[in-house]
Amino acid sequence: MGNVKTVMTDDEVRRTIDRLAFQVIENHGECGNLVLVGIQRRGVNIAARVGAVLKEQLGRKVDFGSLDINLYRDDWTTLDVQPMINETDIPSGVDGKTLLLVDDVLFTGRTIRAALEAVLDYGRPSRIELMVLVDRGHRELPIQANYVGKQIGTARNEQVDVLIEEIDGCDSVLLQRAD
Repeated sequence: MGNVKTVMTDDEVRRTIDRLAFQVIENHGECGNLVLVGIQRRGVNIAARVGAVLKEQLGRKVDFGSLDINLYRDDWTTLDVQPMINETDIPSGVDGKTLLLVDDVLFTGRTIRAALEAVLDYGRPSRIELMVLVDRGHRELPIQANYVGKQIGTARNEQVDVLIEEIDGCDSVLLQRAD
């Protein structure tokens, strides 16, 4: 990989998360039937931040969970290393609820396919929506996000890195351009 370009600064990441939360309120009002589910790893932190904005605006906490999709990946048998298994904590009673899956980057759609399969092991939501901080295109599956923080045009061999304060010590989105 070659040049690294900052495509979102810490302020832009924070403002984008706020905007996404307000879009959820516009679509779901009091969010009484909504469950936020962050996809491990950085999706969990983004979902928690969206949840904090919702709590501040609504005056109450929105149900929250985390989802590890590693065992549902369609490529784990071809990986050079075993996938690291993270925690899954889905609130009980997802049947009939609206689940809002939250992830950092939408690329091929394969992570979301795995997430959809994993969620169904916990019940049957009435609806599943998707929120991503970054949509970089290049789908291999017919998956589209309901809420997109920023669309970034990328080449297939470029890399988008989302840095999150809770994990990386800062907030930013970086694009590593291929040489």
